[in-house]
Amino acid sequence: MANLAIIPARGGSKRIPRKNIKLFLGKPIIAYSIEAALKSNLFDEVMVSTDDEEIAKIAFEYGAKVPFLRSNDNANDFAVLADVVEEVVANYKKQNNTFNNICCILPTAPFVTSNKITEAYKKLIEGNLDSVFPVLEFSFPIQRSLKIENNKVTMVWSEHLNSRSQDLEPRYHDSGQFYWLKSNSFNKDKKLFTSNSGALIISELHAQDIDTETDWKLAEIKYKLILNDQENNL
Repeated sequence: MANLAIIPARGGSKRIPRKNIKLFLGKPIIAYSIEAALKSNLFDEVMVSTDDEEIAKIAFEYGAKVPFLRSNDNANDFAVLADVVEEVVANYKKQNNTFNNICCILPTAPFVTSNKITEAYKKLIEGNLDSVFPVLEFSFPIQRSLKIENNKVTMVWSEHLNSRSQDLEPRYHDSGQFYWLKSNSFNKDKKLFTSNSGALIISELHAQDIDTETDWKLAEIKYKLILNDQENNL
């Protein structure tokens, strides 16, 4: 069964300049995604989709392939992941290369591990799902969320005004780390998330959105904590 890892890493990044190759604890952050994919031994090819020559060079250095550069249409601020995956699949098809399954791994996801990739892959295959991706529970019950309108605060769901947190059903959100996709399903729907998608639940410690410099610092702190835990358990 042929599997492809796609790591989408365009050159432009406004909030954190050169974000995809910025050093994360001494190593380009994209390297963590490449290394996790390679270590899993699940992929026939690990490639980086980029429009940027410097990113391509670093990708090569860490063992990924860059068989073609991303088009300008999919390198702007409005391109979405599904468009990038579709373009990569089409380019491979031109080379007579097709894959049964695709894993789109984000380049700023240092918490991705080969074990997580493998566990999610098993869920994809054994559950006969269209896609699988890691999620984590909201740290506070969203049923008790608030909104502010005209300088006044109200509950979004007032029926939960007196609900105890422990009585409310957990809710989850996308961790923004990776997405396993069945090629047949993706080629048909062009979606990463369908009504037949599954999830791998991960802890809050093993995830962090990285959109600002503060996010970056928090991610490094979390990563160090994980490393310390691993060393203490040896």
